[in-house]
Amino acid sequence: MALRTAVKTPVKTTVNTTTSTTVFATVRTALRSALTSMLPLPRRGGSAAVALLPLTERVPAMAAPCRMHPAVYAIEAAVIDWARRTGLRADPGVGFHRMAGRAFAEFDAAAAALFAQWLTWLFHLDDELDEGSCRLDIFDGMLRGAAGHPLEAAFADLWRVTSARMSDRWRSRFAVGLQRQHDACRTEADNRAAGRMPTLEEYPELRRGTVGPYLYDLVEPCLRVEVPGWVHDGEPWRRLVDACSDVTAWCNDVASRPKERGDVHNFVVLAMRQLGLGEREATAWVLDRIADRCQDMQEAARRLPLADLAPKAARDVSKVACAYLAAPRAHLDWLLESQRYA
Repeated sequence: MALRTAVKTPVKTTVNTTTSTTVFATVRTALRSALTSMLPLPRRGGSAAVALLPLTERVPAMAAPCRMHPAVYAIEAAVIDWARRTGLRADPGVGFHRMAGRAFAEFDAAAAALFAQWLTWLFHLDDELDEGSCRLDIFDGMLRGAAGHPLEAAFADLWRVTSARMSDRWRSRFAVGLQRQHDACRTEADNRAAGRMPTLEEYPELRRGTVGPYLYDLVEPCLRVEVPGWVHDGEPWRRLVDACSDVTAWCNDVASRPKERGDVHNFVVLAMRQLGLGEREATAWVLDRIADRCQDMQEAARRLPLADLAPKAARDVSKVACAYLAAPRAHLDWLLESQRYA
């Protein structure tokens, strides 16, 4: 109920700007502290991704769920069939087809299916690097074109389909990204062997490597377009891709922290250990940085040189950029529903 105060005589009030700013800052700090203590932690057997829900109130682009692709079940069938042919698992409860179905909801089903197949392969690679017997040797086999391991065979199959329509420049960029992931995973392995943890300043660049830099290059062949080289090499595009990578990786860190059993290569764990924070406070610290990077994505997208491109090239670049901008919410929806981190 609104409170009304009757004022008979107008009163002139002088506001001290410094005092007002100080009071506002104090209230803001107290409010943030109170909200931090209320951040949800996962129930036993539940998903740690619920701790990401405050982002839906803070980031406009993540406020509403993504639309699901109308052909999502056909996309799922295509992924399951491909996984069986190549010897990989396609667990329906993990649901990579649903992540791709959201990120590519505005495009054809073939684009979403190809991206979902790559996601399936990438997460199998991630599990192999964490828990498998081949570890980093798997990269050597893929770079040689081997097909003895299911991951190698699946990669060869995806590469044949994906690279056929792309330029040598794009293929070289993908190869650089694959090598970058290898190097980042090697650094993590060396850290574990030496009992060393990366600093909070070092971690973002390292994480961009382990998340699979080529994942963002794959949007182009899935949409059957190619971003001009000078656009891709420009600062706005690099900022857009790096910010999208950070948001995706850091959200994944929040959701996967319980599953990783104390591995220090996790932004939440690093914040807890190096800043002396509890789990809730460390999660809130990471969410602050995710929100900032979401803002960086929007600013970078606005700076893309679309006016300097021919109409078709501008449309192609816009398609890829729109897929990047849709990725954070599509990823969040997937984290909340997938059984991978439950």
